[in-house]
Amino acid sequence: MSFNVQSEVGQLRQAIVHRPGLELSRLTPQNIGELLFGDVLWASKAKEEHDVFAETLRDQGVRVHYFAQLLAETLEQPEGRAFVLDKLCTPEMLGPTLVGPLRELFADLDGPRLAEYLVGGVLKADLRPLRAKSLKWDMLRADDFLLLPLPNHLFTRDNSCWVYGGVSVNPMAKPARQRENLHMRAVYRYHPMFASADFVTYYGGDDANHLPASVEGGDVHVLGHGTVLIGMGGGPRRWRRKSSPAPCSPTARPTP
Repeated sequence: MSFNVQSEVGQLRQAIVHRPGLELSRLTPQNIGELLFGDVLWASKAKEEHDVFAETLRDQGVRVHYFAQLLAETLEQPEGRAFVLDKLCTPEMLGPTLVGPLRELFADLDGPRLAEYLVGGVLKADLRPLRAKSLKWDMLRADDFLLLPLPNHLFTRDNSCWVYGGVSVNPMAKPARQRENLHMRAVYRYHPMFASADFVTYYGGDDANHLPASVEGGDVHVLGHGTVLIGMGGGPRRWRRKSSPAPCSPTARPTP
């Protein structure tokens, strides 16, 4: 199987979208700024609007892939699960005391539930009480996050984009979005739909630290005939509406 995007116009064949989930329900007035939102979204309404959006795509002949399902199926693969957790559960990310308990929590979860936690975030209350002494643990309240939610996964065109016969897995500029890169790398590397596919990973597909260089897929436009236009995005997106339909990440279009 091969995937390609030959231009920004023409019949869209396949698209990756992310249906709002646990992460939107965990937006609060206290954390929206850190998570790059300008308001607390109406989560249930956002899901309804997203379902209409996805059905509209299907009505136009588009095969819709849900990102949460792709990530869950990737995490069902032993190599995919190890790839994500080995890079996520580290002393640098969590502190030495919390690596073991978080890894233990994740080890007991199936793919869909683990994907929900990775995108929706992990609260102190989600973990069993620690026996080891940890100042960080003792200072956290039950509703404090050990792993922040990733509500910006909603914007699937940002964290990866297809350019002709390959994909860019984009290193995101804002800390609130940088873990998205790990999830997309895992999906494109280990998900059965992509693992045997013939495509190139142009950028962001390795362990190199690409920061401060970053790019968002919304700034990348495939003009056709081998030409690509890459713009420079502005500041963080801040959404004021109670809900909004999600842009999609195209995975396949025919040559015009």
